[in-house]
Amino acid sequence: MAIQRIIIAALIATSLIYMATAIPGTATFYTTYVPSACYGFQDQGTMIAAANPSLYNNGAACGRRYRVKCTGATNVGIPQPCTGNEVTVTIVDLCPGCGNDQLDLSREAFSIIANTDAGRIITDYNQV
Repeated sequence: MAIQRIIIAALIATSLIYMATAIPGTATFYTTYVPSACYGFQDQGTMIAAANPSLYNNGAACGRRYRVKCTGATNVGIPQPCTGNEVTVTIVDLCPGCGNDQLDLSREAFSIIANTDAGRIITDYNQV
């Protein structure tokens, strides 16, 4: 019984830490992954993202990993796009057209956390 309470307390603490450090933002998705600004023609898989210019910081973000969660819709066409899942992505590219706090996820990563028909979603993300 005591072990169960400890596990529950640890899970609650982890959730609170995640919420306290999460960055609110938006996410879109893209489908052409190579070449990338960080790795040229080296394939980095599909759990990847392109960072906005501020986050990219002249390549300083290359290789950093972020946990991303969909928190809501940005359009009325898909009012509930979120799947309830989280995804961890690696920054491999620059998204020059992205706004502050926006990530451009691979289509595969986006589809884990939201319906791709939404196109753009509200997110929370943090570095892991």
